[in-house]
Amino acid sequence: MGKSDNTELTKKARELLRKQVDRKLAAALETCVRCGICAESCHYYVADPRPEHVPAYRAEKLRQIYRGLFDPIGRIAPGWVGAVPVSDQMLDSLVETSFASCTMCRRCTVNCPMGVDNALVVRAIRSLLTATGRAPEMLEQLAEAAIMREEGLEYIKDLFLEQIAELENELREKVGDLKARIPVEEQGAEILYVALSGAHTILPASVLFYATGTSWSLSLFEAANYGVFLGDTPRAKRITQRIVDEATRLGVKEVVVSECGHAYTTLRWEAPNWFGKPFPFRVRSLVEVMAEWIEKGKLKLDPTRNRLAVTYHDSCNLARNSGLIEEPRTILNACVTDFREMTPNKQHNYCCGGGAGLVALPEFSEQRLNAGKPKVKQIKATGASIVAASCDNCRHQLGELNEHYEMGVEVIGLAELVVNALVLDKGRVPGKEPVVAATV
Repeated sequence: MGKSDNTELTKKARELLRKQVDRKLAAALETCVRCGICAESCHYYVADPRPEHVPAYRAEKLRQIYRGLFDPIGRIAPGWVGAVPVSDQMLDSLVETSFASCTMCRRCTVNCPMGVDNALVVRAIRSLLTATGRAPEMLEQLAEAAIMREEGLEYIKDLFLEQIAELENELREKVGDLKARIPVEEQGAEILYVALSGAHTILPASVLFYATGTSWSLSLFEAANYGVFLGDTPRAKRITQRIVDEATRLGVKEVVVSECGHAYTTLRWEAPNWFGKPFPFRVRSLVEVMAEWIEKGKLKLDPTRNRLAVTYHDSCNLARNSGLIEEPRTILNACVTDFREMTPNKQHNYCCGGGAGLVALPEFSEQRLNAGKPKVKQIKATGASIVAASCDNCRHQLGELNEHYEMGVEVIGLAELVVNALVLDKGRVPGKEPVVAATV
């Protein structure tokens, strides 16, 4: 590599990091004491105890670049502070470090005595790799597809509405009411519901909105935001802008996000900072809304409809990063007869290994499935037949773990369990026989 190219790469890295290094990231870069306590907290390390899987080791890769670019001593005598010059070889090595070996689950942060947020460090590494053309192609394509959907909405809107009309027929059959609707672009609705791609994130919620008499409208856009996984804040903001504009245009009071960890965390906690102001609407997860309905007696549930033993996987983004810990348990205690906790659980639960976009990256599937071993051990220890998950990425990963390790369980979402236990005034919602939760 020529000297001029190295100089240009260094300049680009310095400019990018200068924009990203705020007080939070600076603290994460400066306060690590290399105690190694984070090692046993990481599912990658527990599954495969190698130095490369220690969270502090991964974060140190960025610290080496950071010291060379911003530390006065690092610029003059890089060897004294462990600084490393920016190079193509260095950046290429970070792809495995940041995209394949870390889900940014923050279990290490919870266990760190210094509170070092390694997820922020890995996000910064991903941002640097994306800016230099090294991000996984699939994540790039998915992020661009979200933007293209908005730009070409007039061309695909009719097809989308046709698909929703088909789901609406299923809704009517399920609730026994020919007037039941899945409203789209409903001006003045109380709630804008932002689902994911797939009927499994739309139909169960539709049943529950119907059962509670909720005023709602289905978003034209999906909740997933792959710009976040890329560490590309401008692109992530643009993807979020679609939902903000739609919610503002319809005048809704609340945006409810489907069972998706990163989508909720992004819209609830990160996005307002990108826009520099609070949103003119409330943001909640469907999990929060379902728990509130149950607490207020708006849903009549018969838990004997879900009689097999159920355990619950705490999504890292919903539990550890967002504090939604008791809400899923309120739901499960109301709609199943045998709920069994994993050990550890709640904010200390192990990541399933599928977060941060990894389930979309086939090139890293071997590492991802191997990193899921601690989760498999947790699930097997409960003896449960059903694994409930409140995040779609988790559901995909748990489904693959189930097949790969032959666990013999069923993976299902919370909303589907609630729908299966739901009793309407006119009788039960049609579904399977009362054995396990129906997939709707």
